Amino acid sequence: MFNSIWMWLTDPANWQGEDGVPQRTVEHLQYFAETMVVAAVIAIPLGLYIGHTGKGKLFIVNVVGAFRAIPTLGLLFVVTLLLAPRLKGDNAFLIPSLIVLIILAVPPILSGTYAGVGEVDPAARDAARGMGMTGWEVLRKVEVPCALPLIFSGLRSAALQVIATATIAATVSLGGLGRLLIDGLSVQNYGKVASGAILVALLALAVDLLFALGQRYAVSPGLSGRFRNTPAADDDSRSTVIDPAVHEAA
Repeated sequence: MFNSIWMWLTDPANWQGEDGVPQRTVEHLQYFAETMVVAAVIAIPLGLYIGHTGKGKLFIVNVVGAFRAIPTLGLLFVVTLLLAPRLKGDNAFLIPSLIVLIILAVPPILSGTYAGVGEVDPAARDAARGMGMTGWEVLRKVEVPCALPLIFSGLRSAALQVIATATIAATVSLGGLGRLLIDGLSVQNYGKVASGAILVALLALAVDLLFALGQRYAVSPGLSGRFRNTPAADDDSRSTVIDPAVHEAA
């Protein structure tokens, strides 16, 4: 099997043309990007509202739990059967696939957002209100910055699930890296199937790494535990400047 995978991955023919790995990767990333943008637009504002006001939390928790229990492939076939006759061209299969992926991506983003805002230290909120901030200013200047670690956690969880599940788009004749799995199985080319699975896993790791880098620079060092200088380093630096005895001893 390892030999089959290596031969398939190193065959230049598999990296060229409309069926090549680069084209399939671009298609996969297109589905991923469209899904994440729509899911974030839906889930983040709703999660901020629920976390800030505390309204509707019980209802949303139950709905999110129900969405996570839905079998994705079965839902795709149902949505495609319902919408495909009413749509034209590629949209007949693209839109049902995106709807299913968005349903998959919304719960982790939503739960991460409202949990992040809801877990902000009440003392920080009270201090902000005591300074005369309005509710909107408390949300924008205090709650959202403090909630960023959990918001990014939800985004990363959704991204991994969407990258892995976007392979099902190939079952309704769309492209993406799932095409390698479906086409490989149809001709019993298991080297192609395994290579497709490996490429999906590598793409998921790469996307997660990008989100991790974004989180590193978006979240305040005070929240992430990342400091530019340790207190000890600062103390040493100050002593080097203001205490000439240190230089004489050296």
